[in-house]
Amino acid sequence: AKAGVNVVVASRKLENCQAVCEQIEAQGGQALAVATHVGDTGSLDALIAKTLEHYGRIDIVINNAGINPALGPLTDLAPSLFQKMFDVDLMGPWYLASRAAPHMAKVGGGNVINLISVSAIKPPAYQGFYAAMKSALQALTKVMAAEWAKDNIRVNALALGSYHSDLFDSSAAAIPGFEEGAKQACLQQRVADTEEILGPILYLLSDMSAYTTGSTLLSDGGYCVL
Repeated sequence: AKAGVNVVVASRKLENCQAVCEQIEAQGGQALAVATHVGDTGSLDALIAKTLEHYGRIDIVINNAGINPALGPLTDLAPSLFQKMFDVDLMGPWYLASRAAPHMAKVGGGNVINLISVSAIKPPAYQGFYAAMKSALQALTKVMAAEWAKDNIRVNALALGSYHSDLFDSSAAAIPGFEEGAKQACLQQRVADTEEILGPILYLLSDMSAYTTGSTLLSDGGYCVL
C-alpha cells in the first residue's frame, strides 16, 4: 500500500482483515477486506469476484497463506493432516493464481509471487509435509511462469528463512528452543523482523526485476549456505 498498490486483504477471519485495512487506510492507502479460506475453491472464486467488483482489475497475486500443523516424524503423521496442508499450502495457491491469470492477461500482464520456504530447498527433519508442499509450489511456480509468459505475467517464488510471523511466533511459543535453533541455523544468527521481507517482495513486483520470471529468490539470512 505504501508503494501505491490498492490492496485486498484476504484471510479467514474478517475482523482481522478489517483491522489491517484500517491501518492501511489511516496511512492514505486503499484496501478491501475479504474473508477467504484459501483451502476452499468457492471462497477463492468469491475473492476474485469481489476484487473485480471493487477495483475492476487484478494485477498482482501474492500467495502467502500457509499452515504447518504436522510437526513430527513421518511415521506418526496422519493422512488427514496431509490433505489439510495440501488444500491450503498447494492447491489454494495454484487455484487462486490460475483463476486470476486470465484477468491479468486482459489488462496487459501481471505478477504472481508464491511464498515458499527454505524448507523447499533444504528440507528439515520432522517437517516433511511442509517441505513437500513448498517444494511442489516451487515447481508450480516454474510451470506458471512458462505457461503465462506469453501474457506478460511474471511468476516467481520467494523462499524465506525464519522471520517473525504468526506461524513462526506460535511455533516458538509452543516448542522450547525453537527460536534459538532458528537463529543458530543461519549465518546471521537471528530471526528477521517482518518488515525485512518487504524489500524482496517489492523487488519482485517492480520493474527492477522485469527480466526475472520462474525464479526463486532466497531471503534466509544464510540458512541455505550452512
